[in-house]
Amino acid sequence: MTIKPSSRHKRFYSSLLISSLLLACSDGVNDNGNIQITEKDMEARGETEAVNSIEQQKAQATVLLSPLTGYEDLSKPGILNQFDFENSRGEIKKIDDKEQLVVHLDSKQHHSASFSVKPDKSFNWQSNEPIGFAVSLANPKSTSVFIHVKVKDSAGLSHNRNIVLPAKSQDNYFMALSGEDLSIETGIRSNPNPWLTDYTPIIWRYGVKNINLKNVAEIEFSVHGVPEDKQILLSNLQLIKATKLNDQYLENLVDEFGQSTKIDFINKVKSTDELIAISAKEQASLRKTVPEGRSTFNGWKAGPKLDATGYFRVEKYQGKWSLVDPEGYLFFSNGIANIRMANTSTITGYDFNTTHITPRAEGDFTPEDSIGLNRAPESAWDTRYVSSELRAKMFSWLPKYGEPLSEHFGYRREVHTGAVEKGETFSFYQANLARKYQSNDADVFMPKWRDTTVDRMLSWGFTSFGNWVDPSFYQLNRIPYFANGWIIGDFKTVSSGNDYWSPLPDPFDPEFVKRAHFTAKQIAAEVQNNPWCVGIFIDNEKSWGQMGSIESQYGLVINTLGIDASDSPTKAEFVKVLQTKYTNIGELNRQWGTNFPTWKRVETGIEITDFKDEVVTDLSLLLEHYTSEYFAVVSDAVAQYLPNHLYLGARFASWGMTPEVRSAAAKHVDVMSYNYYKESVNDSFWSFLEGIDMPSIIGEFHNGSMDSGLLNPGLIHASSQADRGAKYQEYVNSALDNPYLVGSHWFQYIDSPLTGRAYDGENYNVGFVSVTDIPYQPLVDAAKAVNQQIYTRRFGDVHVK
Repeated sequence: MTIKPSSRHKRFYSSLLISSLLLACSDGVNDNGNIQITEKDMEARGETEAVNSIEQQKAQATVLLSPLTGYEDLSKPGILNQFDFENSRGEIKKIDDKEQLVVHLDSKQHHSASFSVKPDKSFNWQSNEPIGFAVSLANPKSTSVFIHVKVKDSAGLSHNRNIVLPAKSQDNYFMALSGEDLSIETGIRSNPNPWLTDYTPIIWRYGVKNINLKNVAEIEFSVHGVPEDKQILLSNLQLIKATKLNDQYLENLVDEFGQSTKIDFINKVKSTDELIAISAKEQASLRKTVPEGRSTFNGWKAGPKLDATGYFRVEKYQGKWSLVDPEGYLFFSNGIANIRMANTSTITGYDFNTTHITPRAEGDFTPEDSIGLNRAPESAWDTRYVSSELRAKMFSWLPKYGEPLSEHFGYRREVHTGAVEKGETFSFYQANLARKYQSNDADVFMPKWRDTTVDRMLSWGFTSFGNWVDPSFYQLNRIPYFANGWIIGDFKTVSSGNDYWSPLPDPFDPEFVKRAHFTAKQIAAEVQNNPWCVGIFIDNEKSWGQMGSIESQYGLVINTLGIDASDSPTKAEFVKVLQTKYTNIGELNRQWGTNFPTWKRVETGIEITDFKDEVVTDLSLLLEHYTSEYFAVVSDAVAQYLPNHLYLGARFASWGMTPEVRSAAAKHVDVMSYNYYKESVNDSFWSFLEGIDMPSIIGEFHNGSMDSGLLNPGLIHASSQADRGAKYQEYVNSALDNPYLVGSHWFQYIDSPLTGRAYDGENYNVGFVSVTDIPYQPLVDAAKAVNQQIYTRRFGDVHVK
């Protein structure tokens, strides 16, 4: 059965296109198996799907190659045996005269729930033409479903994408698995869709773009960190082919305001006058003081009064960990992170003669994505040239040097990933600030931006900022904040084998100790012992180890044991630890099942492949020893230079931490910190909090949607701006209800640039404000509602002493 995208699911309401059909039932398929559409349902959803002029002909440019072999008829006996179910169950049900697989995902009780298409014989999808996997998916529930879709080849390489199914919807989805686009490095985390098709694209996430299509072993659909059970209807598993592609899909993407040129959306700005008018209306509605019922520092004034130290501290109060503000009031840190210009710029595709670019000063190890725009000097302007035609063609407008708006050009001397290794950047967001505040002088528009930002935080009810706030906010004394820094320098490093952002530092190298103290001293100079500073984050999302296998969990130790101790202080330390535990090499060999002749042999480098229990025990010991030294060094530095402020660690990524790492950190930090991109925090994943019993904070979470004009929702997808608000409330409320969590920080304040942030191409709709500095009102309203009852929900059941 060929998927035929239905014209009836494309209706316009005030120029906004409703993206898919709605099912009438609120909690599942109707008993009679019929799908009913109501006008009320469609209007209530309030979602948009953007289309451009090319899309009027896209149905003709996609054709069916074949149904998936073995899955042509879902009514055939034994068909369920061709699917794998994990924490889920499936049934075949006839709905609207069509057999469909109905999957019940038991995601409320399980951190992960999934089902897979797993044929007895691998699919052969090898093709010289652009091909894709297509499927019809429906969501009969009243809440959206965010799905991870993974296509895996027989060698285990995986191609990973995401899609959100709106509430009460059905649609036809596809993921491109071959074609030129998959081999182009554009500097954008998720490219525009080059296919001319009515199928809704499944958004690229991570993995291998070009897997072995001759041996496709599995197609997995999964949900993770979801607070409720979900249901999905699946049919029409097919292979499709593009007969024609949009060869200009990477051109003319961005208008003069940094917005999409291709689509319309709510609050799309057409002129500077419109931008100024929107700003003036908002300014009239903002408050400049803390909300009623809050202390000077935004603590719970109506709650118990505890010991006041003049600075923020932590205390477990009646069974719940809490921050305590300088005046002694209970405090929950709910705020927004990354409020700065550093991540607002995008690579333009132009560069200069490098002799005119100022190199780093000796001893300057500030990350490129943590500095300001870093504009190229005037002496370089005449040497400007196109370094990437692909990038340069993405922009419909850029100012000329010498024009007022050229003040918002910048330069990156290096990037993490992208189409070029360095080059010119432009911040449309900063240019829009200059437009709306009617001055290109940073001394004029930046103070206005800072004041507006704080006014928004107070008006929206937030209690603090999150991490990565521009230091120019530090001495405003209007809202609590967290200071931050990076330890970067010429110290030695070690590798976990999964060094996503960078290799790990060698904390036993004296140079690392030196740089840790340099970093803490610099942060202290910025903070100036200010009581409005809650505490300090240093470093971020390091690849300590990944659960799933012994090799990934203990990769840092395994790899370090393989190098020569003469070149690695950490390796030399590992040998000392083993020598302390084992009095001679023979004892080590007996426990490990090895035959090393001497300790010298261990020092020069050993390969471990047999992971017997005794070996794993020692790998665990060494990993915790390494991590403990890292946190001890940093903690000592913070204590020396910022003795009155909390040390909140390095914000563990959920994919890059192990029990040993958490245990080690807990010995040295004041507050544990985690970046967790899921839909809530109260599930089995977090069972370790009870064992650690430490105050903990969520350093990053977010969601986004496609109705913003951007190309990628973010790490968590919502179906609309209203759905973003609903998911925001669900997440923060789950944090408020957790007795170990003392805060939750949304990442980030401003949307990523449409064409990707300069450092690594992130192009997410994860801001509370757009590139034109206009708030997303449904998200703001949702945050206001949470923040109005933040303390009564968190502490309402405590009894004042």
